[in-house]
Amino acid sequence: MDDLDRQILDLLRANARMPTSEIAQRVGLSAAPVARRIARMEASGVIKGYTAIVADGAVGEIDAFTEIRLTGQTDTREIEEIARQVPEVQQFFTISGDPDGLLRFRVRSVEHLQSVVNAIRRTGLVAGTKTLIVMSTWDRATDAQKAGTSRSEPAGSLARPPGTGVRD
Repeated sequence: MDDLDRQILDLLRANARMPTSEIAQRVGLSAAPVARRIARMEASGVIKGYTAIVADGAVGEIDAFTEIRLTGQTDTREIEEIARQVPEVQQFFTISGDPDGLLRFRVRSVEHLQSVVNAIRRTGLVAGTKTLIVMSTWDRATDAQKAGTSRSEPAGSLARPPGTGVRD
């Protein structure tokens, strides 16, 4: 991975449908080397795939997170296997501290969410849960895509000049 690869990734994060020719123009290469770099990143797993970002609320779906606390002898890989079998589970995160894991769901209704969470509770692997329903979402990648730009600041940087922030 070099700086050109990172620039290409930033452009693809902002717009995964951006033509190779436009990416090439923006990073200062011709289209062929850009296509080879993208193919290499796909083959190596750096680029896992391309996704359409859907507004869940616009299609009548609810996004929710459930914190899970596992029973004493449960390995997180066991709950991950269960999560893989539940189509409503979009992601599973193993996290540090309390709780042990975080499940992200996409469901049709609150009742649907409750039935899915209850099914996971009944596995015997989960000691407790806490569910949070997403009310609204802001996403840096979506914001950048709407603006037609790549990420504006590297992770961890501050976008304000010294003397204007709380950390000064």
